Amino acid sequence: MRRIKKLLGPLAAPTAGGGPTSANPPPARGFLTIGGTTYIDPHGSYPLDHRLDGSATLIVNDTDHYITVVTERDCCDPPRAEARHAAVPGDAPARDLVLAPGERAETWRGDSVRVG
Repeated sequence: MRRIKKLLGPLAAPTAGGGPTSANPPPARGFLTIGGTTYIDPHGSYPLDHRLDGSATLIVNDTDHYITVVTERDCCDPPRAEARHAAVPGDAPARDLVLAPGERAETWRGDSVRVG
């Protein structure tokens, strides 16, 4: 019995302090709506599909985590017609869009939405 406790001791140590047992963060609680699709308790990244008619995609963050609209394709190429955003002339270049819990936005840009 003493030998088993000695072998299992290192495995039980991370959970003894009540800390997380894995490197993966817990999923967000709530709802993430992208266009017409709603995700429950989202975790990770979700695709951001743009409409063929060129209208903006609505993103609603009803979770308890921040979300980021990732715009990897827009970093080096000139903006495409469907990737334009409403900007004031002389504005700084567009950055990634970050939405706090409870916020909503419409966007023409982005490849995916990342939770956390």
